[in-house]
Amino acid sequence: MEKRWIRKPAPDAEKVRHLADALRVNEAIISLLCQRHVCSFEEARAYFRPSLDSLPDPLLMRDMDRAVERLVQALHLGQRVLVFGDYDVDGTTSVALVYSYLRQYFGPERVDYYIPDRYKEGYGVSEAGIDFAANFGYELIIALDCGVKAVDKIAYANQRGIDFIICDHHLPGTELPAAVAVLDPKRADCAYPSKNCRVWGRL
Repeated sequence: MEKRWIRKPAPDAEKVRHLADALRVNEAIISLLCQRHVCSFEEARAYFRPSLDSLPDPLLMRDMDRAVERLVQALHLGQRVLVFGDYDVDGTTSVALVYSYLRQYFGPERVDYYIPDRYKEGYGVSEAGIDFAANFGYELIIALDCGVKAVDKIAYANQRGIDFIICDHHLPGTELPAAVAVLDPKRADCAYPSKNCRVWGRL
């Protein structure tokens, strides 16, 4: 299949000039913003000075309530949690973020992380990672940046008595895994307004 670049149309030059003057920002940067539908002073201000108050309600994400409920259950029952992430940049950084957050509540002895071996296990949720969790007494795995298509692997985890919370941003397949919660803004039944967000930042 041949791939080719498709250029976005150039924004209105007068609008770009006006916004660049108002914000005191280079016109090239404003052009890029306008091509990404950031075209007004208010939108640009929110872009350059973001606030947590402007984020959508995390409970708009399908299954977020189930994910929170399962995490609270694990906390109260003294269960161990394994944070599982892919080996790429957004996978490893999301693991660092969620792992450091959960350590504050679960303590270092009840939460750990797992990054699959790229060459031995490949991309995404692996049976080796699930076996690791089972062998070391982890009852809940939080998968970050992967898992939305791991139907067989989650079925295997269920057989081994391990629950999964999946946090992904890739397109789902025709069947969702039988996890406790599948957080993915690209689910057809998800009302979360931002379809390109990384959901682990909201967990």
